[in-house]
Amino acid sequence: MRVDEVFKGDPGDIAAARHVAREWVGRMGTNGVRMLATVAADFVLVVSELVTNAVKHAGGPCGLELRAVEGTVEITVWDMSAHGVKVTDPDSLRVGQHGLEIVRKLCHDFVVAVTPSGKRITARMAV
Repeated sequence: MRVDEVFKGDPGDIAAARHVAREWVGRMGTNGVRMLATVAADFVLVVSELVTNAVKHAGGPCGLELRAVEGTVEITVWDMSAHGVKVTDPDSLRVGQHGLEIVRKLCHDFVVAVTPSGKRITARMAV
């Protein structure tokens, strides 16, 4: 199962991405792949955090790709910025900038690839 969405990079696209993720989880259920409610909530959170970063920091269009692959869900967000991703160590005193920290905690795999047209961030979660 797969979905590909392209967004303009507007703030409203973050909510739109969460909506796409929730609908995708629902379609998975109708195809016989059930996600626990807690896993589904974490999945939507990861989508939200990754798309938020693309909208806030990259500017311009971005995309969301969702795939189910053998007991894993794969979330890829691409954007047009070649600027790397800053992954910081956990710091309970820091206000904000915890998005990628959350993503890395919830996912068993997290990869950033710089491409000729920007970058792709892929996170994988067990279903």
